[in-house]
Amino acid sequence: MLIHTKAIIISALKYGEADLIVKAYTLSDGLCTYMLKGVLKSKKGKFKASMFQSLTQLEVVANHRGGGKLEYLKEAKVTGNYLSLHTHPVKLAIVLFLAEILRNSIQEEESNEPLFHYLEYSFQYLDTTDKIANFHLLFLLNLTRYLGFQPDRGMEDLPVFNLLEGVFQEIPTNDYCIEGKNVDLLKSLLGTDFDALQHIKMNQASRKEFLKMLLLYYELHIEGFRKPKSLSVLNEIFS
Repeated sequence: MLIHTKAIIISALKYGEADLIVKAYTLSDGLCTYMLKGVLKSKKGKFKASMFQSLTQLEVVANHRGGGKLEYLKEAKVTGNYLSLHTHPVKLAIVLFLAEILRNSIQEEESNEPLFHYLEYSFQYLDTTDKIANFHLLFLLNLTRYLGFQPDRGMEDLPVFNLLEGVFQEIPTNDYCIEGKNVDLLKSLLGTDFDALQHIKMNQASRKEFLKMLLLYYELHIEGFRKPKSLSVLNEIFS
């Protein structure tokens, strides 16, 4: 079926000498994998390798067959060209980290319009802001809403957060219950938007510990989730 849709690039893997296998999150069909033949060697082709950098936003025309098969792009156009996302060194480290998170988190080959629009808005925001130190933390926390394991705020006044159950409670009941500074930061970030993020103060140590907690939360709720290899680079950037 010929589909016209928006797409966000998740990853691009070199295949053979000149081909790319591209994973993209599409508005129409969720996660799709495309085979791009000859794109790395063709100088006159309609596709350029630079179009498939992580988190690039495109409008595409493609044949979608579904069923986990490789799809084929007929047309692609970059939309809303980023100003800094792929050139600012700190933003680029965040881009590579978040792209790896998405590659490990999203498996559904079906439309999820709220998730697509969240990704679209978030990356456009990151491109234009200079307040970036804690962006990835709020992005990951908000992403849980669209992946189905958002923290339950019903008992938010309680002092313990149960990572396994995703709820606040009075006392620890398993090895995945957290207390103290991470819970305070979690409560501060829940319900915060990107514009207000600059008012939440974190130092290097608290940022690193909160991210460690978030990644454990993802591991507990997403089967097969792996800690990103780019985590060490991100920690180094913010050290």
